[in-house]
Amino acid sequence: MKNHAFGGHWTQKKLESVRKYLVAYATIMNKQKYRFAYIDAFAGSGYYQISKKDSQKSMFPAPLFDDVESKNFLDGSARIALQVEPHFDYYLFIEKDSSRIAELEELKTKFPHIKDRIQLICADANSYLSEFCRKDWKKHRAVLFLDPYGMQVDWDTIKIIASTRAIDLWILFPLGVAVNRLLKKNAKIDQKWCEKLDKLFGNHDWYDAFYKVQIENGLFENIESIQKTCNFKAIGDYYVKRLKTIFPGVAENPLPLLNSKNVPLFLLCFASANKVGAPTAIRIAQDILKR
Repeated sequence: MKNHAFGGHWTQKKLESVRKYLVAYATIMNKQKYRFAYIDAFAGSGYYQISKKDSQKSMFPAPLFDDVESKNFLDGSARIALQVEPHFDYYLFIEKDSSRIAELEELKTKFPHIKDRIQLICADANSYLSEFCRKDWKKHRAVLFLDPYGMQVDWDTIKIIASTRAIDLWILFPLGVAVNRLLKKNAKIDQKWCEKLDKLFGNHDWYDAFYKVQIENGLFENIESIQKTCNFKAIGDYYVKRLKTIFPGVAENPLPLLNSKNVPLFLLCFASANKVGAPTAIRIAQDILKR
């Protein structure tokens, strides 16, 4: 098993939040007429590695293996989803890295009783979901987990997910690890990063939301400059506001995931595309996120 080292204690908080929702979701959907799926668009290797410090305060049970080489590995989102009961009708794991797809194949041997429900796709998440979400969703429902390392998820993909009117979405928004770093205080943002931010937010309105004209009194004349006026909360609030433009239900209390210095790295957000089920979904998600 290759080292899939990413995250720390905040990663556990993220995964535990999603796990709790999957348990509640599967319990409810198991009594419904729909076929329901779990979709993981950045499935990784199925595991993630934590530091020794973080392993001492893990909120998860010990790993299912105890050899010395693997002792600091914990279950990633893919394995956690497969452990949830009642089981989902099918599982779709999307991963661009072919070596990790090979590792994900091992999940079928670890979970032989549901191996026929597991589908692995080696593809770019944006491209694959753009086609996959265009299917007929009348008899299907799903929970989709978008867990990118940075700014890989385009707004166009989020819009297509919302258009299904059938998917509950958990998404990791790169609040501090990417977005805040790109928003330079003096507004001098490289053009390519402006374009990337446009794709992330779905428009260029973020510029006016995060920057204001500042006027300072000079010796002979007033000096006008453009300055960054947003903080982490303002950036997160803006993204939640954008989600509300396309989803009938959006959690009002996304979870900030902090590093060891209490600086926000990501924001765990939730949105429901199904108008009928959204009130219940939002109530469950918000209860999980506030804990």
